[in-house]
Amino acid sequence: MPTRRQEKVARLVKEVVSDAIISHLSDPRITGIVSVTRVTVTPDLRNADVYLSIFGASDCEKDRTFEAITHARARIQSLLAAAIHSKFCPVLRFHKDEQFQKMLETMRLIDQVAGEHRDEGGGPDEQQDESSRAPDGS
Repeated sequence: MPTRRQEKVARLVKEVVSDAIISHLSDPRITGIVSVTRVTVTPDLRNADVYLSIFGASDCEKDRTFEAITHARARIQSLLAAAIHSKFCPVLRFHKDEQFQKMLETMRLIDQVAGEHRDEGGGPDEQQDESSRAPDGS
């Protein structure tokens, strides 16, 4: 379980990285929407794992965006160093966060199955109608 200090540093890292991507990076490879989903900081506060969700038109664009952000790690690191009031500035490590994409895919599959179930006439309303009919079919 992270300490309050770890949580505080993680929150600051998340804010600074988000701001840096939005305001300070002008790399044309960064396209689509980039979201910092979570940050974990080691107990010694020297390393921070930054998880990014990237929403783009294609996987190729997502990869280019992630590559551009990873390439700008030193710039983001210097912005973080200016914002953090600590003896050490955590070293940033970026990771793609596929968790949100997996959740969206799961929701899409559930909607698809629910739609197929409705189309087949297996909905709860139709089952009630059949059970309320008289046994002789009238």
